[in-house]
Amino acid sequence: MTTTQQPPAATREAFGPTLVRLAQEGLDIVVCDADLGVSTTAATFGKAFPQRFFTLGPAEANMIGIAAGLAAEGKVAWASTFAVFMPGRCFDQIRVSVAQPNLNVKLFASHGGISVGEDGISAQAIEDLALMCSLLNFTVVVPADVNETASAVEAASRAKGPFYIRAGRPKIPVIYEPGHKITLGKADRLREGRDVTIVASGIMVKMALDAAATLAERGIEARVLNMSTLRPLDGEALERAARETGAIVTAEEHLVHCGLGALVAQHLAARAPVPMGFVGMKDRYAESGRWDELLQKYDLTPDAIVRECEAVVRRKA
Repeated sequence: MTTTQQPPAATREAFGPTLVRLAQEGLDIVVCDADLGVSTTAATFGKAFPQRFFTLGPAEANMIGIAAGLAAEGKVAWASTFAVFMPGRCFDQIRVSVAQPNLNVKLFASHGGISVGEDGISAQAIEDLALMCSLLNFTVVVPADVNETASAVEAASRAKGPFYIRAGRPKIPVIYEPGHKITLGKADRLREGRDVTIVASGIMVKMALDAAATLAERGIEARVLNMSTLRPLDGEALERAARETGAIVTAEEHLVHCGLGALVAQHLAARAPVPMGFVGMKDRYAESGRWDELLQKYDLTPDAIVRECEAVVRRKA
């Protein structure tokens, strides 16, 4: 891991350029788009490979069916739009046309979470990961920065089977160096610690590192795991963290009762139960506003992670 001198970038920015590179290398990639290609960066692929780029309008259910058909013909079929529309508007098509036949369809959903900001409550996807993790056969990934997103898009393109990759709208700090290689299904330990483990995904990973630095100044050493793959979950890393640090705090830009926190709790409850804390959206929808102000208002911050960590450490026997 590390920190880089690379300026902040949105995770969605890696999508189109990575597909262009992979297609130039020979992968038989096609892309289905729902009229949001400029925002998702899928349009970059469309400019380079117009014969492989299909603009289908704001008709996500139809888009999924066409992507499934292209995958059935042997293509590496990507479909992209905003997370609020996919899986929100086409869950049945994803379930029946992609998950059940286990087709080689890759879904790239940008503008996830409340950091979509001024687009407002109706555009904030905070349930999408619960929907996608409920489906069999899917690999579900939430990259921590733009370089991990590039690696996730490449890994999904080269692997067989359905993928869901969630990206964000705002420019966020870059953690990994260019060329970083994601290991699907494995948590990445970004910081050692003995007192508590912070398990984070997406935009919350950098906040977890900041929180760990603050905790260290207060005498608490926090391990930080980037759990970029939510399905399959790295149960081995979680059990080791529970045994070695004795407390777990999860951090996510999603509803905590059905996202990363719920997945981690379910796994550990049966294998290595320890005191746990949860940072994320808790039984409430957000509102329209600047993305950084929304994160502050709804306690998706390093300070919130610090408070949860201090609370679970106090609960340790």
